[in-house]
Amino acid sequence: MGRVPARVLAGMVGVAVLAGQAAARADEEWGRADLSVTVSASPSVAQPGQLITYRVQVRNDGPGDAVLPVLRVNVPPEVDVLGVDVATCRPGRTVSEVICPSETDVIVGANGGVTIHGIVRSGARGPLRLTAHISSAVEDGDPLDNDVTLGTRVDPGADLGVRLTSGPKRGRRLSMAATVRNRGPRAVRDAQVSFTTGGARMVAAEGARCGGGAGQVVCALDRVASGRKVRFTLAFRAPRRPLETTAVVRSSRLGDRRPADNQARMRIAVR
Repeated sequence: MGRVPARVLAGMVGVAVLAGQAAARADEEWGRADLSVTVSASPSVAQPGQLITYRVQVRNDGPGDAVLPVLRVNVPPEVDVLGVDVATCRPGRTVSEVICPSETDVIVGANGGVTIHGIVRSGARGPLRLTAHISSAVEDGDPLDNDVTLGTRVDPGADLGVRLTSGPKRGRRLSMAATVRNRGPRAVRDAQVSFTTGGARMVAAEGARCGGGAGQVVCALDRVASGRKVRFTLAFRAPRRPLETTAVVRSSRLGDRRPADNQARMRIAVR
């Protein structure tokens, strides 16, 4: 084999060095993954005593795959976790922490997430502060978007209460009055009172829109302003035994900070 000119040899060495550097850069890039995490809450304004749903979304913008990422979510302490929609998630060090390890790598451009269902405690004041952090076994080129914090305002809600009193009796026809009070601060436009009637059948109602059959009656009320009371009456035809009823008042839109008086019970003897 003849001699290789010095200029050619230098060029070959330069190409080899550049190729090695390119391979090293490629290995370095594929050993990185740019993970990001975002979170949203529904409803956007929480209600005391009502459900809230968090959606935590994770994305990998590459250039490499994220190796076995782990998502950690700290739910606000004012929210009791009811469940999540990912089987690999588990409780963390506290009841408010949810840890979701992925069993597979997350490829470039892929995304996924977890939905967390909870209920806001009746005494919650807000804002409800949720934090989430995503990490993996490889380096993240942009770690600033690996953490997210979401604050959710809590509506003041209303304070509904119900009270029952017995009315006139005419043989097996019994009557009662229900008084619903709203201590505010919000007015309630969708208040409903549900009654269990123990087999007694409603035959008349006055002051509310009521319906149902033997066993249960539901009454819808007009607007109950803050600081106001609404009274309505019901008449039942009871079987040959005392009428035992439980009444529960609620709003499907507004939370209640003091739910202890949302329920009332009464027993009416049959003559």
